[in-house]
Amino acid sequence: MRRARIFHQGRDLWAEVSTDGETLLLPSGARIAASGAHWLPPVTPGATIFALGLNYADHNAELGFKAKEPPLVFLKGPNTLVGHQGITPRPADADQMHPECELVAVIGRPGKRIPRARALEHVAGYTVACDYAIREYLENYYRPNLRVKNRDATTPLGPWIVDAADIPDPQALAITTSVDGRIVQSGSTRDMVLDVAGLIEYLSETMTLLPGDMILTGTPQGLHFVSPGERVVCEIEGVGALVNHVEAAAR
Repeated sequence: MRRARIFHQGRDLWAEVSTDGETLLLPSGARIAASGAHWLPPVTPGATIFALGLNYADHNAELGFKAKEPPLVFLKGPNTLVGHQGITPRPADADQMHPECELVAVIGRPGKRIPRARALEHVAGYTVACDYAIREYLENYYRPNLRVKNRDATTPLGPWIVDAADIPDPQALAITTSVDGRIVQSGSTRDMVLDVAGLIEYLSETMTLLPGDMILTGTPQGLHFVSPGERVVCEIEGVGALVNHVEAAAR
């Protein structure tokens, strides 16, 4: 099953997505066209949002870095999120802003010190993120500071959450990013340095993971600096295709 969060008739609600992705079933039993929906990020308010840097071997090689052990982890605020078909502003001085397609694991069961062998039992489902990076703002080239990773609306999320039962192996999914129809990023979740189960084990050693918490698991190789007016699509096999529109930021 796929669950989407939308804004409809003045209310924030969850809807079930049809198999073909064309319609949304509302809690009232009514159906609406997905094409006309106002999509919200499919995240529970108050959830902790973890993000990973340098968690793909091919991306590390592309940037000239070695694999990170322990992983590079940072947190994202709710202000960063925008839903499917949303708009991301590109700052006027950000000529090196690029999309990063990421598999997102959504926690469904609470846990602390979760063993790797049981880690995937704590996953409710998966969604897609486009975690834009702005290279001009990086410190020491790859330190994900506030201006790089916590700017408003620079982390599109969605379109929906796919149940974990529908993704039997989260480490065997193709990842692509296209800009105006041209593929600029291509990879597979098998290339993660620390896989989903390993990330859950690592994070839960420090803090209790709660239902709704999200783990952005990193991105494969492929750099493309976006410009205002471009349409970005981040797609993960079996999960979905997240669409975002880049616009020039208001001064």
